[in-house]
Amino acid sequence: MQYTKRSLFVSLFTVVFLSFSSSSYTQMITGVWKGKINKKKAEVKIIQKGDSLLGTSYYYESENNYRRYSIKGYFDQQTNEAIWWDDELIEEKTGKLNINTPGKIPYLSSADFNCPGSGKMMLDGDAALKNKKEAIQGPVHLEKTNETSFPDEWDFIIDNYTSGANDPYYIDSVASIASTPVVIPEEKITPQKKVTVPDTKTETVKIDPKPIQKTESAKTIELPKPEQKAIVVKKPIEEEFKIREKVIAAEIPAVGDSIELRFYDNAEIDGDSISLFLNNKLIFQHIRLTAVAYIIKIPVNDLNETNELVMVAENLGEIPPNTSYMLAIVNDKRYEAMLKSTEETSAVVRLIKPKDQSISNIKN
Repeated sequence: MQYTKRSLFVSLFTVVFLSFSSSSYTQMITGVWKGKINKKKAEVKIIQKGDSLLGTSYYYESENNYRRYSIKGYFDQQTNEAIWWDDELIEEKTGKLNINTPGKIPYLSSADFNCPGSGKMMLDGDAALKNKKEAIQGPVHLEKTNETSFPDEWDFIIDNYTSGANDPYYIDSVASIASTPVVIPEEKITPQKKVTVPDTKTETVKIDPKPIQKTESAKTIELPKPEQKAIVVKKPIEEEFKIREKVIAAEIPAVGDSIELRFYDNAEIDGDSISLFLNNKLIFQHIRLTAVAYIIKIPVNDLNETNELVMVAENLGEIPPNTSYMLAIVNDKRYEAMLKSTEETSAVVRLIKPKDQSISNIKN
């Protein structure tokens, strides 16, 4: 039944779209990438949706011996940096004569999208542990190709991306099919029910770090349904801010005109929501973390020499703790941080104005 639905889906959209043309392989990150991740053979199918990335990754020894993950991430078109992580193991295949299957460890890959010439397109960077970005495991070296060793649902989107299949509706439709885990006989597990999160556009909001009342423009969180069993904070968020231990996660220079902060859910989209405090004042609440960035901008002139931005979890979602992937853009430079908040702790990002306006001594 599973393959019947997939075949019907592909047949339906084949009628709608034009056939694949060579223009699909212009200089864009969407496509099939082959090479090695941490010296292991890998094939990654990347699909761009706005500034987000999704698709699938294969770690393999042969076409009959591999592990397949769904992937999530984002792409910065200004710096050409791509970051994606192995989100969920959805398929494992081991041949009768194979003892081990590659891909036991999920990675978080950071790579530069570059075109060295002669029509080549490369992704070069590093692979770290999925939940520990600073733990670099090995290099990422992938080259874009128009061939795949693992035909799957994403091939239709890739082949027709420039002919209309880049529409978010079609990408989300394929994602709902492609992310359905295949039952793994060795482990005999039942795939968990996934939480469906509505897609929202990235919203840029300018804020005043001075004392602010609760803003009316803040997003309203849609609380998880009872069956999701999300852990919800019962006390007012201001009280939680006061009583929780504050753990420093990163220090970022405060230079230029403004600091742009982008917040993503770092793990499975499970209903995490957060509030932000700047210098002990609530500036935003009910920020729902998804794969689409929630963006705020902080004017540097309104900041003190030393400032503390605190992320307080409003709930812990289905899978505690509440984790956020934060990307800060300061004077065209990027700073990344993994923020974690629990019922006992909150994550702190220090924004520091260097006296000499040099950022060389600021920790990232």
